Amino acid sequence: MQRSLQHDTARTGHVVVIGGGIAGLAAAHRLLGTGLRVTVLEATERLGGKLMTGEVAGVRVDLGAESMLARRPEAVELATAAGLGDRLQPPATASASVWTGNALRPMPQGHVMGVPGDPAALAGLLSSEGLARIAEERDLTPTAVGDDVGVGAYVADRLGREVVDRLVEPLLGGVYAGDAYRISMRAAVPQLFEVAREGGSLLDGVRRIQERAAARQLTGPVFQGIAGGLGTLPDAVADAVRAGGAEIRTATPVLGLTRTGRGWEVRTDSGVIAADGVVMAAPAWSASTLLAAECPAASVELAGVEYASMALVTLAFRRSDVEGTEALAGRSGFLVPPVDGRTIKASTFSSNKWRWVADAAPDLFVLRTSVGRYGEEDHLHREDSELVAVSLKDLADATGLTARPVDTVVTRWIGGLPQYPVGHLGRVARIREEVAKLPGLRVCGAVYDGVGIPACVAGAHRAADEIAEEIIATSTRVQGTPSEAGQ
Repeated sequence: MQRSLQHDTARTGHVVVIGGGIAGLAAAHRLLGTGLRVTVLEATERLGGKLMTGEVAGVRVDLGAESMLARRPEAVELATAAGLGDRLQPPATASASVWTGNALRPMPQGHVMGVPGDPAALAGLLSSEGLARIAEERDLTPTAVGDDVGVGAYVADRLGREVVDRLVEPLLGGVYAGDAYRISMRAAVPQLFEVAREGGSLLDGVRRIQERAAARQLTGPVFQGIAGGLGTLPDAVADAVRAGGAEIRTATPVLGLTRTGRGWEVRTDSGVIAADGVVMAAPAWSASTLLAAECPAASVELAGVEYASMALVTLAFRRSDVEGTEALAGRSGFLVPPVDGRTIKASTFSSNKWRWVADAAPDLFVLRTSVGRYGEEDHLHREDSELVAVSLKDLADATGLTARPVDTVVTRWIGGLPQYPVGHLGRVARIREEVAKLPGLRVCGAVYDGVGIPACVAGAHRAADEIAEEIIATSTRVQGTPSEAGQ
């Protein structure tokens, strides 16, 4: 293959973004106003990563993430900048339940990721013994947490395993598809970690968190979706990036990354692209491979990041067939504690939760289930029909639903969610420290600062800003060389 270096000297520099998920697209969007030329390289034929829409029974639905935290501004601001502001839509209902003890029980109020400030908030969800164990917490001696601690391990030590197994685990599992006893409190629930470091009662610490939140008088929805699907966000951002002059290439895997005297060479199967800077927005395993030669220490750390896989089973029913199922009415869905031994870990009643889904298909009732947690990969190797069947069985047991769907779609997300075990933030700090030793290189994505969309966007902005500042500063120094300074 003949080597063809492409370099544009009309602008101050060129940045290649590796990865066309929401983090990579957000980084490219952030770079638009800097005067730098931008190229985005995505290995697959589709942009968006875990944000994707599809159809079930002719209705457009999300087949990946469906909502984003609105109390952080980054994702909402990006959607607005991409022209989707008028399509932002909060859930029509947030009346979720927990399916435990063979019953759907209302999700309790007044907790922080399942940890209550008042034991009474969990009445009806826990046994009398479990509630009594929580009530003893203020009499316990402080629990040392060190630099980090597992959420489940700490909460079980303070409040008992039942509150972890029945509430903390399914809530955290909905975010990370992981094991609450392994998940880093410092990374996943930092406000609880700060309370834990202060020592004293965890219950009192949660009450302080709640009081501070009340004092900020936060208004507006906690979460937002997008009419037409959150999966429309990547394409809208990509359109804005192209309109701003950037180039996006799909089906273009990066085969190698080399540091040169002038910057970086990014090797693809169609040639070598010269870049002054690189934003690495690829998953950990891909980033590890690409950084092995130039940044081996970071590569080793990235290779140690584990991922959980999951499947989403989307089902469409005739609305007339489900109208007699009272458990479906008014609820946004339910979570399932792993301790109960069910196959599904959650279900979302999309036609209840999202007004745009109900409006698009008034004669249908659309819902979805999720299957698979960290360490439970066997479920994902089952046939689509099997995953539909086990979903229908669990739905029947939970809600009494006996109708048959008119259409189903199974979506597998293999290696979809990076795990945040105890010590994860230390790993991230070491990766960034090693990467920062190489000029013109930054990393971003779900593996670093959080798996939620706002966190991914914030990390992308940080990477883009640092790259732009470095390249522009270097360009300014080059333009001020002695030959010019002596004129």
